[in-house]
Parts: sequence; C-alpha cells; structure tokens
Amino acid sequence: MTVTEISALFEYDEWATRRTLEAVSAVPEATYLSDLKSSHGGIHGTLVHTYGATIVWFSRWNGTSPARLTPASEVPGVDALKDRWKKHWADLHAYLGALTAERIAEPLAYNDLKGNRQSEPLYQQMQHCINHATYHRGQVVTMLRQVGAMPANTDLVVFYRTRPSRPIGDTLEQKNY
Repeated sequence: MTVTEISALFEYDEWATRRTLEAVSAVPEATYLSDLKSSHGGIHGTLVHTYGATIVWFSRWNGTSPARLTPASEVPGVDALKDRWKKHWADLHAYLGALTAERIAEPLAYNDLKGNRQSEPLYQQMQHCINHATYHRGQVVTMLRQVGAMPANTDLVVFYRTRPSRPIGDTLEQKNY
C-alpha cells in the first residue's frame, strides 16, 4: 500500500461520510436520534460510534491511545457530528500530507480499548479504519430504509466515477460534497 493509495481511500471515506451525513440530515430529528435496535442503537449512535472509532485510530497514529470512544451523549445531533467530522478531516489532510512511504509500512504499537498492547503496520490500521466506517455506513443505509428515508449511494466505484479525472490521492484539501 502506498501513501497515494491510502490517501485515495481516505478521500473516498470522507466523500462517503459526507454523503451519508447529508442523507441523514433529511430525517426528522426524533427518528435520527431514536433507538432502532441496531448496532449502537440507531442512526445517531452508529454514526457517532464510527466517528469515535476513527478518532481513536487517528489518536493512536499521533502517539496516544484513548481508553474510550466518544459517547453518543456527547454529540447532541447531526449538525454537531458534522462539525466534529470537519475538524477531523482538516487534521487528517495535514497528517496525510506529511506521511511517508517508510512511515506507512512501519509497525505502530498502541493500547487497544481494553489496555492490551497491539501492533500492526500503519497502513493496515488505516485500511481497518476505512473498512470499519464502510461497514457501519452500510448499517445506516439499512436503518434509513427502515424509517422510509433515502440513503446515499456510497459505493467505491461511484466515487471513482464521480470524481474529476486526476491522479489518485492528488488532492487532500477540504471538499464540499
């Protein structure tokens, strides 16, 4: 995995997350916040879990090992979640812009949420982070359909078809999708 390739996957992840957040913004707040008996409760709980896990991984890449995820109770609604994502994406763009081929291949040790010491190459941790978010966005699609809302298409191939023709990972600046 190269820095260019992982940067492209994070570009996709941001695009897909933005599209998902826009889709859930059309859902009435009570429905968005309701417990739908899914992973992490409902739409809000699942999206905050995804955000929280992403922040935990990003923190690990920056040398700290948080002991917990962001609780859904700390993020009052979709607008607050969007604000948190925007800040994270700005930080991530800066991080990816300074990433080297050597760094991405090196093992990175951290403590998991149970305090156990773990280590994998950085690129594997990054791939996991993106895969985890994709998994939970799929759950949100199902929940949106259950409440009669229209989910966004976040397939990777759709991202490739809709992005401007340019080299993969060529841009890391903030996008407004």
